[in-house]
Amino acid sequence: MTDVPADGARPLRVLESFRTPRTTTNPYLVLLARSLSAGAVVETFSWRRALAGRYDVLHVHWPEVVVERGDPVRALAASALFVAVLVRCRLARIPVVRTAHNLRPHEDQPWWTRFAVRRCDRWATWWIRLNETTPTPAGVPVSTIVHGHYRDWFADAAPAEPVPGRLLSFGLVRPYKGVEHLIDVVRGLDRSDVGLLVAGRPASAEVAVAVRRAAGADRRILLRLEHVPDADLAGEIRAAELVVLPYREMHNSGAVLLALSLDRPVLVPANAVTDALAEEVGAGWVQRFSAELGADDVETALDAVRSVRGLVPDLSRRDWGLLGEEHLEVFRKARVLARGRRGRPRWSGSSTDREAPGQPTADGADV
Repeated sequence: MTDVPADGARPLRVLESFRTPRTTTNPYLVLLARSLSAGAVVETFSWRRALAGRYDVLHVHWPEVVVERGDPVRALAASALFVAVLVRCRLARIPVVRTAHNLRPHEDQPWWTRFAVRRCDRWATWWIRLNETTPTPAGVPVSTIVHGHYRDWFADAAPAEPVPGRLLSFGLVRPYKGVEHLIDVVRGLDRSDVGLLVAGRPASAEVAVAVRRAAGADRRILLRLEHVPDADLAGEIRAAELVVLPYREMHNSGAVLLALSLDRPVLVPANAVTDALAEEVGAGWVQRFSAELGADDVETALDAVRSVRGLVPDLSRRDWGLLGEEHLEVFRKARVLARGRRGRPRWSGSSTDREAPGQPTADGADV
């Protein structure tokens, strides 16, 4: 538990929307919780804590995941419980801080999940976005806090030299990620010195069948269609000369930051987000392709990334100590706003913050 500050003020109690981390939990969430614990008491999610526990802020990531269950009846019940949690927060003036990771959920959702997500979004007191291009509801304050790096998470990973010509695509294999198309591109290369490893658990049995069918009997294509433990994943990333993420749509990507954290360049779709990242981390690290990935894009990127061999990308803006403080500042602002104190709180956020309306209301600002 966090010590009480010297000035006697009680530290914030933050309830995160994810459960106690397991080996398969997104490291982003674990690193975030660690960074917050330096200045707050951080609790992980349970229905008992959410409905009856004591906390000052509810911090929500991926609300559709909060209510996701294996069968429709349980999913409907979870959605109803989540709405009850939101009602409790609204009545008790507990701020709901919503981090926008994606533009929209990756999979289609049933109506009850969509209802719960919309209610969460409508009643959010404050939004956090990971980059400045993410749209958020008008009239609600928003702060930009970038995605942190994974260097601390993989600090013990053994160093390794990349294998020339080795490509890697990793992460949960979903249709929108374009893995089958990448396989087709590699199979179309008239080169025996370029190979591809696809590493990650398929989102469904149908996806697994489609990826295996695309790979066929080509010996240059290796498939590891399973959850890959962190230590193994670090080794696979460092063995690659280039990480290729041929998503049909890319907005925020933890996979990109993971590869860069292990000092491996990436090939990704060109857009405002990836262009800004390329400028931030240094020349050569973020190769981009326009429209649909082609063989020329892969060959050009392989030639280009050899210029960064032995170097490291600049990820100083993404240090978790700084990001933890930025989150805590947002939580403090949201708490003042939700409580409806007279006057305006002292704003100390960055220029990318959109301030709250001039007079905070008891409920925050609806949209």
